[in-house]
Amino acid sequence: MLPESSLPGIAHAAPCKRPHGVFKSRGGTWVTGLSVLVSLLALLPIAFVIGVSWQIGWAQIEALVWRPRVGELLANTVLLVLLTLPLCILLGVALAWLTERTDLPGRRFWSLLAVAPLAVPAFVHSYAWVSLVPSIHGLPAGVLVSVIAYFPFLYLPVAATLRRLDPAIEDVAESLGLKPWAVFFRVVLPQLRLTICGGALLVGLHLLAEYGLYAMIRFDTFTTAIFDQFKSTFNGPAANMLAAVLALCCLAMLTVESAARGHARYARVGSGSAREQRIVVLDTGTTLLSLGLQAATCALALGVPLVTLGKWLLAGGREVWQFSELLPALEQTVLLGVAGAVLTTCAAVPIAWLSIRAPGRLQRILEGCNYITSSLPGIVVALALVTVTIHFARPIYQTTMTVLLAYLLMFLPRALVSLRAGIAQAPVELENMARSLGRSPGRALWLITMRLAAPSAAAGAALVFLAITNELTATLLLAPNGTRTLATGFWAMTSEIDYAAAAPYALIMILLSLPLTGLLYHQSKRTAGR
Repeated sequence: MLPESSLPGIAHAAPCKRPHGVFKSRGGTWVTGLSVLVSLLALLPIAFVIGVSWQIGWAQIEALVWRPRVGELLANTVLLVLLTLPLCILLGVALAWLTERTDLPGRRFWSLLAVAPLAVPAFVHSYAWVSLVPSIHGLPAGVLVSVIAYFPFLYLPVAATLRRLDPAIEDVAESLGLKPWAVFFRVVLPQLRLTICGGALLVGLHLLAEYGLYAMIRFDTFTTAIFDQFKSTFNGPAANMLAAVLALCCLAMLTVESAARGHARYARVGSGSAREQRIVVLDTGTTLLSLGLQAATCALALGVPLVTLGKWLLAGGREVWQFSELLPALEQTVLLGVAGAVLTTCAAVPIAWLSIRAPGRLQRILEGCNYITSSLPGIVVALALVTVTIHFARPIYQTTMTVLLAYLLMFLPRALVSLRAGIAQAPVELENMARSLGRSPGRALWLITMRLAAPSAAAGAALVFLAITNELTATLLLAPNGTRTLATGFWAMTSEIDYAAAAPYALIMILLSLPLTGLLYHQSKRTAGR
């Protein structure tokens, strides 16, 4: 995405020097200590992967890794990523351009429908397609369901970037004789490079981490194999080494994305003036094709899940609404979501404060630890916590505390990004003034800075809550006996091939996610002043 300095019509103050005493004080010391503690916790999964490899020894590593089964899983994973990512990029960019830069009829309505699939968990998409076409399975099914489940992760940032691009650049290109399509490919598309790389990375990490979607369509990936191996041998060496290979795949994807971004400059000098974006007038044939693409995407991504859910709810009748099971599952989901969101947001406060008030090498290292860990699949995080709690913290093994810790490690960056933006908008002078009046550093941070950053903190907590309500693998492995969330309840019903009984769980998850998805859509609109 383009930095805020490239937005037209917005004045930007020059960055100020760090106020004296902000960092070199007891306040800075305890914030740094808390940040280091959170980052050390975040390194647990990485330490687990390294420790297991060291403990097993090179001979056994060779025996476990250089197996035909690992080669098969690696081939499946590589093919899935290589086929899904280009399709997601093509679909996301095409839909974003049609809804933001053309006179497509009903484009505001279509833009809302393009974001709506985010409210449907990926494994619910798979459930819908398996219900509709029971024979669907394998790589083609995995690519199809992955594209319709994850393309909004590319559509949303690309659409937001298109709304913020400087139209003057396109005017200059057109004045030089370039046709509209040439302007798009030679001028607009290169400016979307950072956004596309970021969205593709997010989709790729989801492809590596997803379990329910691929287990339901019987397509083997590293995550499904690790889960099956763990269930059969309970944290055996084979499961651990598969987790190590999967972690290396995630790190390789991070490296490729970083290289693909390059070092080109995408900002312009000067704030410019606010202007309406260029709107391309489509001819009749192109309009019909564009409407067909929008309608087909909507039918596949929303129509299939909603029609399937409606069919199973009608077939099951009142009997499937077992409120004695649904209400406790909803209650546990909400409680875990709220507790996890509060814990994760609070843990992100010290790191976010450091990144704004005392940026430096230490802060970047601490922040990077959390981002790297959050890129690992949930099953790797869960295996790490299983191993650590069994050997060093047996009292919290398979307790709610362990589940919440997993959520913290997996979803902290979601809260960190929002908090960092909120703290940046809170003047440091107010915080220093409160301390000069006798407030402790902690109370100054809480009473002044966090109060001003409350809207951003709430947005970050909402994103974490949304992720927790749809989380499956870590909850399945770590939750105490008897714990049933909406996601695990849905999975239990589908594992018994009782699709009618699973439908209410899926519907409630979608209804929980819809308000937060709508909030995300409207925030992206407000960011561009629309």
